[in-house]
Amino acid sequence: TSVTIPDSVTTIGSEAFSSCISLTSVTIPDSVTTIGSEAFSFCNSLKSIEVGKGHHKYSSDNGILFDKNKTVLIQFPNGKSGHYTIPDSVTSIGMDAFAWCSNLTSVTIPDSVTSIGDEAFSSCWDLTSVTIPDSVTSIGDEAFSNCWDLTSVTIPDSITSIGVSVFSGCNSLTNVTIPDSVTSIGDGAFKDCKNLTSVTIPDSVTSIGDEAFKFSALTSVTIGNSVTSIGMDAFAWCKSLKSVLIPDSVTSIGVSVFSGCKSLTNIEVDKDNSNYSSENGVLFDKNKTSLIQFPAVRSGHYTIPDSVTSIGRAAFAWCHGLTSVTIPDSVISIGQKSFFYCDGLTSVTIPDSVTSIRDEAFKFSALTSVTIGNSVTSIGMDAFAWCKSLKSVLIPDSVTSIGDTAFDWCKSLKSVTIGNSVTSIGDRAFEDCSSLTSVTIGNSVISIGNHAFDDCINLKSVTIPDSVTSIGGFIFSGCSSLTSVMIGNSVTSIGNYAFEYCKSLTSVTIGNSVKSIESGAFSSCISLTSVTIPDSVTTIGSEAFSSCISLTSVTIPDSVT
Repeated sequence: TSVTIPDSVTTIGSEAFSSCISLTSVTIPDSVTTIGSEAFSFCNSLKSIEVGKGHHKYSSDNGILFDKNKTVLIQFPNGKSGHYTIPDSVTSIGMDAFAWCSNLTSVTIPDSVTSIGDEAFSSCWDLTSVTIPDSVTSIGDEAFSNCWDLTSVTIPDSITSIGVSVFSGCNSLTNVTIPDSVTSIGDGAFKDCKNLTSVTIPDSVTSIGDEAFKFSALTSVTIGNSVTSIGMDAFAWCKSLKSVLIPDSVTSIGVSVFSGCKSLTNIEVDKDNSNYSSENGVLFDKNKTSLIQFPAVRSGHYTIPDSVTSIGRAAFAWCHGLTSVTIPDSVISIGQKSFFYCDGLTSVTIPDSVTSIRDEAFKFSALTSVTIGNSVTSIGMDAFAWCKSLKSVLIPDSVTSIGDTAFDWCKSLKSVTIGNSVTSIGDRAFEDCSSLTSVTIGNSVISIGNHAFDDCINLKSVTIPDSVTSIGGFIFSGCSSLTSVMIGNSVTSIGNYAFEYCKSLTSVTIGNSVKSIESGAFSSCISLTSVTIPDSVTTIGSEAFSSCISLTSVTIPDSVT
C-alpha cells in the first residue's frame, strides 16, 4: 500500500509502479534524478507522492508531483477526487499528468499554462467541464480522450491546431466552439463524440483529418470556406447527418468520408469547386468520371451516369434502400466495398467494360444473381462473401484470379463454373457454401488455397484438373457429401487435413506426381474402403488416414521414406 524508495535509487523507469492498484503513497528520495513516463499510471488508490524539500530536480505539493520549480505538473495521483486548482506557477501540464484520474470532477487551469501534454486528462471519466485559458498554445494528442462526462469545452483563440484524438470518446460532449485561430483538425479529434450534434468549422481551418468526426451524432455541419482537404472517414458513421455542403476551396476528399451516414439525403458541392461536383445530391469528381458517394438514405433504383469510369470505395455501402442499379458500359473498375451491405440489392449486371471487382465489393448484399462481364480479370477478396441469397455464378474466361473468401458463406450458391483462364483460387474462396452441389474447375487453375471448399456439405464430386500443382490444407474438409475425387497428375502435394471428415468419400484417385500426403489429409473419411498410393509418394504425414474405419486395404509403395 505504501513504498519508500531507498536513497540508492537514481532512476525510476517507465511504468515502474504502473497498475499497483493498492498503492496509496510513495516517497521519492533526493537521489532520484529521472522518473520515466507513466511511472505511477493506473495506481487507482494512490493519493500521495512525496518528495523531500531538498530535492534538486523534483518537488511535491499536497501529494502532487512537480518539477523543482513547480512549472511542470508531472503526476496527479489517480486516487485523488473532486476539484483541483493547478498552481499559478505551472506552465506545462505533463504527458498523462491526470490520465485515469477517474474521480476528478473539475479542474482550474491558470493563465500561466501554455501547454497541455499528450493524454494529460485522458480517461478522467467524471470530469464534466473544462475551460482552457488563452495562454495555452498547444494541446497534445488525446489530451481529453475518453472523458465520458465532459459536456462542454471552450477552446481559446490561442490554439492553432486540434491534435489527434484530442476529444475522442467524449460521449457526453454536446457542443464545442472551434475558434477562428484553428487551422487544422487532427485525425480522430472528435471521433466517438456520440452526443455532438452540430459543429461549425470556421473559415480559418484548412484541413480536417482522417476520422475527425467519425461516429459522432452530427445532424448538421458547416464546413468553412478555407478547407482544402477532408480526410478519410472524416464524417463516416455520423448516422444522423442529413446533408452537407462542400465549399469551392476543397481540393481533396479522402475515401469513405460519408460512409455509413444512414440519414444522409444530399451532398452538395459549390458549383465553383474545380475538383468535385454533385448531381441530384450524389458526389462525383469534377468531370463525373468517378462516383464518390451515393447518399445512404436513398432508395429504389439508380442509374449511374454514362460519364462514370470508376465506382469509388464504399460509394454505395450501407445503402439499405437501394434495390437495383444500372452500371453503364463506361465503368471499368468497381472499388473496394462499393456495394457493401446493400441488403436490398438483389441483382446486378457487371458490364463487359469492367476489368476488376475489388475486395468486399458486394459483401453482405442481397444478390440472388450476378452477371460478371467478360473483361473482368480479377475478383477480389470477400467480393461476394456472405451473399446468402446468391444461387449461381458463372465466372467468365477473362478472370485469372479468385481472391481469398471471394464467395465465402454464400449459403444458397448451388453451382459455380470457374472459367478456363483462372490460375488461382484463393484461401476459403467458397468456404461454407453449404448448398453447393457441383463445381467445375477450369483447366488453367494451378493452385487452390487452404479451406477453399471447406464445409461445402452438399458437394458430391469434384475433378481437380491436371493443371493444378498444389492442394491447400483443409481444402475439402467437412465436405460430408463428397463421394469421389480425382486428383490430377500435376499435383505434387496434398495439404494438411485436405479431405478430413469427408464422411461419404468411398474412392480417391491420387495422381502419379504426388510426392507428399500431409498430416490428416484423409482423416475421418469413414466410408473410404481402399486407396492406392502411387510410386511418386515419398512422404505420408501423421494421421493421414486416421479414423478411416472402413479402410480394409492400402498399398504403400517402396518410395515412401
